[in-house]
Amino acid sequence: MRPASPATEQASTPASDPASMPAGEQAVQASARASDQARARAGSWRQLSRWLLFGEWRAHPLRTITAIAAIAVGISLGFAIHLINAAAFNEFSSAIKGLSGLADVQVNGTEPLFDEQIYPRLAERAGVAVASPVLEIDASLPGQHGALKILGTDLFRAGFIAPDLLGAPQPDKVFDTLSDDALFLSLAAQQWLKVGVGASVALQSGTGTLQLRMAGPLQRARAGQRIGVMDLGAAQWRFNKLGKLSRVDLKLRDGVNRDAFKTELARELERDFPGRFRVSQPNDEDQNSRNDGMSRAYRVNLTVLALVALFTGAFLVFSTPALSVIRRRSQFALLRVLGMERGRLVRQILLEGLSLGVAGSLIGVAAGYAMAAAALHFFGGDLGAGFFSGVKPQVQFTPVAAAVYFALGVGVALLGCAAPAFEAARAKPAVALKSGTEEAAMAGLAKVWPALLCIALAAALTQAPPIFELPLLGYLSIALLLVGTIALMPRLAAIVFRHAHRRWSAATAHRPDAPAVLSLTLARLANASSQAGIALGGVLSSFSLMVAMAIMVASFRVSLDDWLQQILPADLYARTASAGSTAGLRPPEQALIAALPGVAHASFLRSKGLSLAPNRPNVALIARGGIDPADPAKSLAMVGATLPPAAFQALKPVWISEAMIDLYGMKLGQRIELPLAGKLHPFIVAGVWRDYTRPTGSIQMQLADYRALTGDLDASDSAIWLTPGTTAADFEKRLKQLPFGATLEISAPSEIRAMSMKVFDRSFAITYLLEAIAIVIGLFGVAATFSAQTLARAKEFGMLRHIGVTRGQILGILAIEGGALTALGIATGFVLGWVISLILVFVINPQSFHWTMQLHLPWPLLATVAALLLAAAALTALLSGRQALSGGPIRAVREDW
Repeated sequence: MRPASPATEQASTPASDPASMPAGEQAVQASARASDQARARAGSWRQLSRWLLFGEWRAHPLRTITAIAAIAVGISLGFAIHLINAAAFNEFSSAIKGLSGLADVQVNGTEPLFDEQIYPRLAERAGVAVASPVLEIDASLPGQHGALKILGTDLFRAGFIAPDLLGAPQPDKVFDTLSDDALFLSLAAQQWLKVGVGASVALQSGTGTLQLRMAGPLQRARAGQRIGVMDLGAAQWRFNKLGKLSRVDLKLRDGVNRDAFKTELARELERDFPGRFRVSQPNDEDQNSRNDGMSRAYRVNLTVLALVALFTGAFLVFSTPALSVIRRRSQFALLRVLGMERGRLVRQILLEGLSLGVAGSLIGVAAGYAMAAAALHFFGGDLGAGFFSGVKPQVQFTPVAAAVYFALGVGVALLGCAAPAFEAARAKPAVALKSGTEEAAMAGLAKVWPALLCIALAAALTQAPPIFELPLLGYLSIALLLVGTIALMPRLAAIVFRHAHRRWSAATAHRPDAPAVLSLTLARLANASSQAGIALGGVLSSFSLMVAMAIMVASFRVSLDDWLQQILPADLYARTASAGSTAGLRPPEQALIAALPGVAHASFLRSKGLSLAPNRPNVALIARGGIDPADPAKSLAMVGATLPPAAFQALKPVWISEAMIDLYGMKLGQRIELPLAGKLHPFIVAGVWRDYTRPTGSIQMQLADYRALTGDLDASDSAIWLTPGTTAADFEKRLKQLPFGATLEISAPSEIRAMSMKVFDRSFAITYLLEAIAIVIGLFGVAATFSAQTLARAKEFGMLRHIGVTRGQILGILAIEGGALTALGIATGFVLGWVISLILVFVINPQSFHWTMQLHLPWPLLATVAALLLAAAALTALLSGRQALSGGPIRAVREDW
C-alpha cells in the first residue's frame, strides 16, 4: 500500500477543515488574510508610485533638474536676502541700543542739539538716580567720505549707565579720560582710521583741522561699530558746541514706574517747552519704528524682487507636470482601466510636484544661508544701499523663516501641478487611451472668465492705498495681472494663429507650389492653442517681469539724472567735507569765496535734521540761498502748482518734498510749525518738490529766513556761478589759494552727476543681479518647455514621416513654431511688462519711497533679451527635434491604434 502524501494527510486532518473551525478562529484568520492582502496591495501601489516617479525623472532628467533649479534659485535668493536684512537690521538696532546702555528714559531734542540748561531740572527730578548728559557728534574727517561718531560723556555719570562705552586709558595715564585732547576709539574705528595708541587723529572743525590723541580703546563695543568717546567738556570746547547737548540718559531709582515717569515728564516738558523735546525709552516702539522706517521699504522691495525668480520659476514648474501629463495621458488612462482610483492618480501627480518642491526648497534654503553668510562677510549688510554702514552683522539661521520659505517653495510646486493632476483624474480612460486627444486635455485652460476676473481685480487694486505704508496690494495686483494674462494665452494664441492660418490658406488656395512647411506649422498652431499657451507661460512671465524691472530701473536712473541737472544749475560747487556735521564755512570764509575774481554769484546752503514725529526718522531741513519765491522751479524740481508770494499770509514759505505729503499729511497752502532755535515757528507750504535722496522727507527754506530765526550763519556747501570768460579750472586754482582752500572739495555739476550715478548703480547692483537671474531662468524655461513639447510629439512626427514629410521639413516646422510662439510671447510680454512697469513706477514706487518719476524705456536692453529668447526657442526646438526624430518613423507610431 502506497503511503499517503502530505497533502492527503493535511486534507484528512479534521483541524485543517475551515468548516470544522470555531467561528471566532475563522474570523481571526479572515481578518489576517485581509490585512495581508491590504499590505500587499499597499506595497504594490508604493512600488508602482516609485516606478512612475523615478521613471519620469530618468526619462527626462534635464527638465526635472531645471524645475528643481528654478525653485531653488527663487528660494535661495529670497531666504538669503531675508537673512541679510534681518542680520543687518538687528545688529543696527542693537548698536543703537548699546549706545543707551542701562538708561531707563532718554530725553532728546527735536533739533540735533539743545541747551544744557535743561540738565539740572532733569537731574534733580524726583525718581532720578543718575542723569548722564551726552553730546553726539558726527565728526568730519579730512579726505574721507565717512564720518566718525564721537560721544562726549561725563565719566562720573556715564559709568553708571553705559560702562561699556568708557575709555580704557594706559596704566601710566589714568587721567586721560578727563584730558581735553584724549579720544578713545572702538576696535573697528581704530582699524578704519589705521591708528594705534598714542597716534594723532585728524578731525575737521569748520575749515580747520583738529588734532586729537588716540588714548586707548573702549571697554567694550560691538563688532564693526565705529565710535569714539571723549570727555563731554572737551568735546563741547573742541567742536565749538559749548553749552549744547544731544540727549540726557536717565537711570531711575528702584520702584519708580518707567512708563508713568516717562508720560509725566513728556507732559511737563511739552507744557514748558512746546515742540522742543522728545521723551522715550531706549529700544521702545517709537525707536524701533524710527529704525525700521529708514530702510523698511528698501528691504521689502528687495525681498519681492528676489521672489520674482521664484514666481518665474512657478510657471516653469507648472509646464513641467502639465506637459508630462499630456505626454503620459494614455499611460494614466491604462492605469485607470487596470484599477487605479482617481484619488490615487491625483496623489501620484501631486507627489511628483511635491518631490520637485521639496528638493528645490531644501537646496534653496541651504544655498540661501550660504549666500547670506558670504554676502555679509564680503559686502556687509547694506547690499550697496548704505542703510546699515558701520555695523558688522553675522548671519543667524532662523528656523521659522527657513520653514516659511521651504513651505513657499513646496506650495509653488504643488500649485503648479494641481491643475494637471485634476485634469488627468477627470479624463475618461476610453478617450484618453486614443492618440490625438492631447489638446482636449488642456481645454480647461481656454476659459476666459477667470482670467478676466484676475485682470479686473488687478486694475482695482492699483487704486488701493498702501497697507502699513507698504504697497502690498500693488504687488498683489501685479501677481493677478500676470496670472490673468497667462491664463488668456491659449485664447490669444488661438485667435492669432487661426487668423494667420486663414489668411495664409486664402492666399495660397490657388498656389500648388506654396511652402508646405509653413502651412503645416500654421495648422498645428491654430489647432493646438492650449499646448501653445503652456509653452508661452514661461516665456511671458520671465520676459514681462524682466521688461517691467528694466523699465523701472531705467526710469529711475533717467529721472535721477534729469533731477540732478535741474538742482545743480551752478558752474561749480564747493564744500568742506562730504560727510559729518563738524565741517563748515563761517561767514568770513563765505565772504572770501563770494569776493573772488570771476564770481558772478555765490549762494550757500545749510542743512540739519529735525524730528517732527517720535516714531519717524528725522526730516532734513535744507536752508539755501537763491530760491525765488515767485519761481522756485528755477532751483528746485517742483511738482504741481506753487503758491504765489501774495498767498503767503505774512508767513515764511517752505517747500516740502513729496514724502512729507505721504508721511505727515502736509499739503499745499497748509500752515505748519517747525522747531528752530528752541522754539516753534510758523511757516506756510508754498510748494512741493521732488527729492530722490531723502525718502524720509525734506523741507527747503530760504537761507535768509533760517539765519534770521536761528542766528546760525555757518554754511556747509556753496554754489558758484562764474562770470563769462572765467574757466572752471582757473577758478578752482583761485579757490585752492585761499587760506582754507586745501580743505575744500570742489566739483563741477558733471562730476557730481557722474558720482551720483555711480552710487545709484552700486545701490541697484543687487537689482541688476536679480534681473539677470530672472532672464536666465526664463531662458531655461523656454528651453525646457519647447524641449518637452517637442519630445512629446514623437508620434506626430513619425506619422508625418510616413506620409512623406522629410526630416528637414519637420525641423523647419519646429524652428518656425518655436520662433512664432516666442515672438507672440515676446510681443504680449512687452505689453504686459509695460503695464506692470506703470504699476511699479506710478503706484509701488511712490507708495514705497514717496517720490514720483518719469517713464523711460531701455530699448537696446529689451531688444537684446528678446533676440536671445527668440534664438533660444528656435535652437531648442531644432535640437529637441533632432532627438525626437532619431528613433525612426516606425518606432514612433508603433503604439498607435
